[in-house]
Amino acid sequence: MRRKDREVTDFGKIMEIIDRCDCCRVGFCDEGQVYIVPLNFGYTEENGKITLYFHGAKEGRKMELIRKAPNVGFELDTDHKLNEAESACDYSYRFQSIIGNGKMSMIEDMEDKKRALNIVMKHATGKGDWEFDPNMLKVVATFKLEVETLSCKEHL
Repeated sequence: MRRKDREVTDFGKIMEIIDRCDCCRVGFCDEGQVYIVPLNFGYTEENGKITLYFHGAKEGRKMELIRKAPNVGFELDTDHKLNEAESACDYSYRFQSIIGNGKMSMIEDMEDKKRALNIVMKHATGKGDWEFDPNMLKVVATFKLEVETLSCKEHL
């Protein structure tokens, strides 16, 4: 990271930043093109390993790419605010962001799908004990991104 003065390395603080984010942008490589998708998400952390969970339609470009090119990049950001100044060159922007890489995979088992959807809902609503219509579980896709590397940066 070029700006070491803005780097966040404290794992607890990184987890706090992830908790405040409400959108994860996932970048796929599609035959030399980059395809970026904004997704709502949930996450778990177990023994320092972060996994991001998502849901979506069972078909489409995103689903094709998860199967074909599961190595992805991702980005999260939060706490945006314009820091005003007297001159244009002295303006800056406040933010906290995380970028990283990992492997995306589908979740097929129904119990695992329920767990994943509860994780997503808990992040969005604070409540994690939802019941899901079995028919809806059959038509929704759930998938996870196992984070392999990440870096965190803030400018306050």
